[in-house]
Amino acid sequence: MTQVTPDAASPRMAILAADTAEALAAQARLVARWGQHPPDSADVIVALGGDGFLLETLHRCVERRRPIYGMNCGSVGFLLNDFQEEDLPRRVAAARIVILHPLRMRATAIDGRVHEALGINDVSVLRQTRQAAKLQITVDGVVRMPELICDGAIVSTPAGSTAYNLSAHGPIIPLGAGILALTPISAFRPRRWRGALLPHQATIVLDILEVAKRPVSAVADSYEVRDVARVEIAEDRSVSLHLLFDPGKSLEERILKEQFEP
Repeated sequence: MTQVTPDAASPRMAILAADTAEALAAQARLVARWGQHPPDSADVIVALGGDGFLLETLHRCVERRRPIYGMNCGSVGFLLNDFQEEDLPRRVAAARIVILHPLRMRATAIDGRVHEALGINDVSVLRQTRQAAKLQITVDGVVRMPELICDGAIVSTPAGSTAYNLSAHGPIIPLGAGILALTPISAFRPRRWRGALLPHQATIVLDILEVAKRPVSAVADSYEVRDVARVEIAEDRSVSLHLLFDPGKSLEERILKEQFEP
């Protein structure tokens, strides 16, 4: 981790808010107190909302390459700092940077169209109907599982390992581990398969078997493609996303702490 540049003692802030009464009211108070700058000319983007809004902000700001300091005005707030109106410029200037590299999803639909999207937390494939999905899993050109019958599967980054992946009983991954989690959702055959840990350089291909009978959708964070035939997933290290955390409350510490929660 690094720190925001020392000359940013009074950083120019773009204060964005989720479309909720709590977040919008907080935005109005902070803007009145600390000012407002357009995102393209700001040093830092302050995001007010929940984890979902922070992910939306990260996606919208990929090209802007601005660090993002989130404050929790939602429910869980795992990726966010505690909300506090006092000393916001000082907190932002003292914050530590965590660099995230998202997954790039390349989903080919049954009509042949190819859709690309980034998954900061994860990329998942999910059955669309009552029929279970049938998947073939290939890693770096080698078929590792000819047939997985399941509700779906998740490929998760370390940052996303405590989200949907954990709910599907996948492992929590420390940020610096250099691995991805491949986790099945309600695996039926092979019933005892619990997933795999893969090097972050791996390319994972999920081919959908019996696509007409067992339709499947692919989702990168909130971007969904219906009726897919193949999904290719790989980490995109050409994209760097910078998240800011208060000292002593880093994302690494939160992920580590999560492993000891009862």
